[in-house]
Amino acid sequence: MEIKLKINADLIGAGASTLCTIHCLATPFLFLASTCTKSCCSAAPSWWLWIDYAFLLISFFAIYKSTRITSKFWIKPTLWMSWTALFTFIIIEHYLNLNLSNIYKYSAALSLAGFHIYNMKYCKCKSEQCCVE
Repeated sequence: MEIKLKINADLIGAGASTLCTIHCLATPFLFLASTCTKSCCSAAPSWWLWIDYAFLLISFFAIYKSTRITSKFWIKPTLWMSWTALFTFIIIEHYLNLNLSNIYKYSAALSLAGFHIYNMKYCKCKSEQCCVE
């Protein structure tokens, strides 16, 4: 007896993006006791900061899978642009130490989650042939 597990890439992508937003929102509060600086939690442990990259990696593969099977052309570049924005803001925060407002990361992560949810709800193929590359 073989059990087939159907993985919904949009559900995984939306979940990862939402958890990423929660992670970003929680960081200042969790490490407030460690007297974080404005550069956002230089005292945070490195494993906590690496969670950003885990979310980016999960989101990357979710977008790759979603864009291969979506029925709407415009959703493909929109998902990739949202991911690129999130990636860019995380890199800027971690390596360039520029003090950008956190609203940029929150907006990118929430838009990525929103586009995944939209794609999951409205961009389904009616047949196997519609999404073949």
